[in-house]
Amino acid sequence: QVRLVESGGGLVQAGGSLRLSCAASGSPLSNFAMGWFRQAPGKEREFVAGINWSSGHTIYDDSVKGRFTISRDNGKSTVYLQMNSLKPEDTAVYYCAGRLWSIATAPSFYNYWGQGTQVTVSS
Repeated sequence: QVRLVESGGGLVQAGGSLRLSCAASGSPLSNFAMGWFRQAPGKEREFVAGINWSSGHTIYDDSVKGRFTISRDNGKSTVYLQMNSLKPEDTAVYYCAGRLWSIATAPSFYNYWGQGTQVTVSS
């Protein structure tokens, strides 16, 4: 069983930056892929970025490519999402998720989820 706890959300002006953290516990992550998703009010949960824990391979949704960076710290069992040049349309609850093996972009493929952290970008 893997427990995920997100932190780092908040209110920021457009053009600003935030760094989200997701601390994992309960199981080694060497065989895991981790993803960040977001869900805005009235919209479906969508993929933002993913990372394969062992290889460090990353993928991004086109809407965040060049602005967001996903990374992980093996020693701290923590995955990060550095968000730069934030836009009002990035406003959403951001979720960390985990699954075995490869990165997937569909939420239904992930077994473990955090509680979410709110990110609000004002114009």
